[in-house]
Formats: sequence, structure tokens, C-alpha cells
Amino acid sequence: MKKICLIASSGGHYEEVKVLGQLQADFNVFVVTERLAYTQPGDADYFIKQVNRREKLFVINMLIVAWQSLRIFIKEKPDVIISTGALAVIPMFIIGKICRRQLIFVESFAKVNSATMTGKFLARFVNDFYVQWEPMLAVYPKAKYIGYLF
Repeated sequence: MKKICLIASSGGHYEEVKVLGQLQADFNVFVVTERLAYTQPGDADYFIKQVNRREKLFVINMLIVAWQSLRIFIKEKPDVIISTGALAVIPMFIIGKICRRQLIFVESFAKVNSATMTGKFLARFVNDFYVQWEPMLAVYPKAKYIGYLF
């Protein structure tokens, strides 16, 4: 049975990726998200540090997330990594790319006419890239339109 990593930053990205939790009926799925003050232990299987690109310690925090992601990757050995964004998921995708895993990115539902920074970065090397709005096909010509996750 394939093992799937569902990973997303907190907030709306996490709410979108939770919808994909229905994959548990057919696959071995684990969930990774950022740890926040209001996060509960059952919200995810693993927690990573929250990252904000505007913080002074951004680079250090990204290195921490990279280390956390590597530890999770080694322990779980996912076959597929799926995300809806944002920044904190990039290290897991880079690790997955190096280890030749299947990488799937779903652009945020909130983006109707423009790309996210994470989407622009990951679109270059993921196996499958999906958008939730048809106009986004003009932004990402190689993407596939899947409709809304919600």
C-alpha cells in the first residue's frame, strides 16, 4: 500500500489538505502541519515549526523545518507527497525530489488569477500540479484543472 504525506502550513492551506484525508480509505496517510499555540495533538501526525518569510530568523527557521522534514521523511518513507502550500512545505518537497518520490501540489483555492510564491517555485519540479480555478491554467499552462477541494 502506498504511503502518502499530506503536508501544509497552518490556516487555509491546512484546511484544504485535510479534505484530502479521505485518501485514508485506500492509502496509508500521515499529516504534517505547523505547530501553533492553538494546535491540538490530534490535529496532525507531525508538527513542524511555523515559518514566516518576513521574520528576521527566517533562514534559521527554514533550516529547522528542513531538519524536522528530513526526520519525518526518514521515519515515514512516503511514496507520495501532496501539499496545498505554503512556505513550510518546500523542504519536504526538496527532500522528496532528491529521493525521487511522486510530488503533487494543489494551488490554493484562494488564488483565482495569480500564482503563489510556493506554487511558482514548486511548479518547476513536481510530478503533478493542480489548480482549483480554470483561469489559473493561464498562469500555470502545464497544470491540470481539478475543481474545488472543498
